[in-house]
Amino acid sequence: MPEPSGQSKSVVVTAQELWELVVAYFKQETVAPIKSLGRFVAWGVAGSFLLGLGLVLVVLGGLRALQTETDHHFTGHLTWAPYAIALVFCGLVAGLAVARATRKKGSRP
Repeated sequence: MPEPSGQSKSVVVTAQELWELVVAYFKQETVAPIKSLGRFVAWGVAGSFLLGLGLVLVVLGGLRALQTETDHHFTGHLTWAPYAIALVFCGLVAGLAVARATRKKGSRP
């Protein structure tokens, strides 16, 4: 595009403007989406950590309740049963999480 004063831009100035345009486009199309992806991953990791911590506390609470509130039912040779029940519960939750994570996008259970 010709200059208003009638002079055309030199090749160096045109190349410099082109380089600035390419760098600005690169930042717009790559750096900004990567930053937003980083925030998404950070919130996901924090949420996963808190959900895992909550699951551990729920399982420990359930285990303790089974040990103390069932009177004499889990005593003697059945002292292992509350641990087995807690382990089965953890397995069910883990299986549910894996099933939900590997489910195809359009399929429903």
